[in-house]
Amino acid sequence: MSEDISNKIIEVKNLVRNFKKVEAVKDISFFVKKGESFAFLGPNGAGKTTTIRMLTTLLEPTSGTVSLNGFDAHKNPSDTRRSFGIVFQDPSLDTELTAYENMYIHAVLYGLKREVYLKRIEELMTMVELWGRKDDLVKNFSGGMKRRLEIARGLLHHPKVLFLDEPTLGLDPQTRNLMWNYIKDLREKEGLTVFFTTHYMEEADKNADTIAVIDHGVIVAQGKSEDLKKQTNKTTLEEAFLALTGKDIRESEGNHGADMMKMWRGRR
Repeated sequence: MSEDISNKIIEVKNLVRNFKKVEAVKDISFFVKKGESFAFLGPNGAGKTTTIRMLTTLLEPTSGTVSLNGFDAHKNPSDTRRSFGIVFQDPSLDTELTAYENMYIHAVLYGLKREVYLKRIEELMTMVELWGRKDDLVKNFSGGMKRRLEIARGLLHHPKVLFLDEPTLGLDPQTRNLMWNYIKDLREKEGLTVFFTTHYMEEADKNADTIAVIDHGVIVAQGKSEDLKKQTNKTTLEEAFLALTGKDIRESEGNHGADMMKMWRGRR
């Protein structure tokens, strides 16, 4: 039977990335279906950030290919970037501007027509319950409000895929729950595909259709949460994750969210 490629929004084949003598990502292959929520989990230093940088055109692979929305991510980076939105782990808003001004600048960067972005900005800011604060300076927003604005901004250009890098880090449980409700609504309304990383295992357990676990540059397991629990004979996803990746504390790859933010701004 021939392989059905029509339902794949992201396809990664034999992806490798070397840094001098270190092989950070070792010949990994996976795909993400259109409209699904895909969690990409791994300990610090496992190759997770390097993979995401390649998926979002910020880093060239040593070998292998990345296809996103039908575009080769590294032969056609411009169309690839227009196909996705991204919310970084670290804040990337201009805090000296108003919420509306942050949205407007993003619309201009993506070349959206005025009649399109005027309606879209109001629609998205209303959805994340910030339209009434559109003229307020972002520096006066709480962490949860900033994250909601970043999600709205990332969706402004009607992307097919939304990348979320630790989207709820540092937020209280109530705000985290509210954010995932927004994302769920968007998936239902717009057929959005979500690719996210998190260290909160309950988030992945609750919100991911498919989970891929990477460790030492290799995908060590992939499937539904229940599949990973059965594979490891564990009752929780956190226990399954530890069984797959070990319990040793890993060194962080650094402030990669800030690095990605700077690289992304340079590409725009």
